[in-house]
Amino acid sequence: MSNIRRVAVIGLGSMGGAMASTLHRAGWTVTGFDPSEAARDAAALTGISTTADLKELAGTPYAVLSLPSASVVEATVPTLLAAPGTIAIIDTTTSEPGTSKSMAELAASHDAAFVDAPVSGGRDGAATGSLSAFVGATDSALTAAEPVLEALTGGKYAHIGGPGSGNVVKLLNNVLAAANLVSVGEALGVAKAYGIDPAVAAASISSASGGSKVSDAMYPNWVLSGTHNSGFSLGLMARDAALAIDVARQMGQHPELLAAAASQWQDALAVLGPAADFTEIARTVAPDVTPAGAPDKTSAPDPTSTTDKTSAPDKSPAA
Repeated sequence: MSNIRRVAVIGLGSMGGAMASTLHRAGWTVTGFDPSEAARDAAALTGISTTADLKELAGTPYAVLSLPSASVVEATVPTLLAAPGTIAIIDTTTSEPGTSKSMAELAASHDAAFVDAPVSGGRDGAATGSLSAFVGATDSALTAAEPVLEALTGGKYAHIGGPGSGNVVKLLNNVLAAANLVSVGEALGVAKAYGIDPAVAAASISSASGGSKVSDAMYPNWVLSGTHNSGFSLGLMARDAALAIDVARQMGQHPELLAAAASQWQDALAVLGPAADFTEIARTVAPDVTPAGAPDKTSAPDPTSTTDKTSAPDKSPAA
């Protein structure tokens, strides 16, 4: 039994590292991989074995992916399947539905399961095994992946449908969160302009019909405080919002309000850069409500940089 309870965690950034620690505490034998030596060293301090060679993890019974993009998922899965023994690959990356479908087919051809299981709950949820997951999988693949999903979520996962469907709903979740971060910021900016304390306005709204996790927690904890330390990068949220709109258009849908919000995230990305915390969107849509204030547009960072506050490869939705 102990041999079966072996899991590889690919990507030891903010989310992946926390998930690896959760699995370790739950009694799993965990081996982590990340191209970043610093990320591997940080994981090792929590008692996790690490490797700098992904090939060493081929054939591990279970694997959890926490990667920065669908293209990295596509490059990783064949390596993990290169040796027999894989039971299930659980991909927590906010990936693309087409990639998940093709990876599920590839895994099935190796008598293994692949499920897309992008997660929500941020690093705190990852560290406490209380994430929620949007799962796309066949029934048999879900059954194969359940031991790991239970450990990471405490049973808080929803089987959305077949391969790729978890990605679709997670992207919709993130673009809705992205839109809400903009709209709540704009609303609190109006309150501040009228002389109302934004914290009082946010608390009042949060107990009424306009309330949300954004108004109840994200703005008070990370924006109004000026800390902007959620651990999830603006670059990743801007990517997720744009990808959600791309997927919608591929399906012949044209969500105008969500597309407008996604465009505002691209504007913020150009000014703040991908490494900024995702809650710093407030600095562009409502700079008066955060002590951090408006960004200095004269020294805007390069928005094409791949650097962010999570160690690559990583995934994360705090959202």
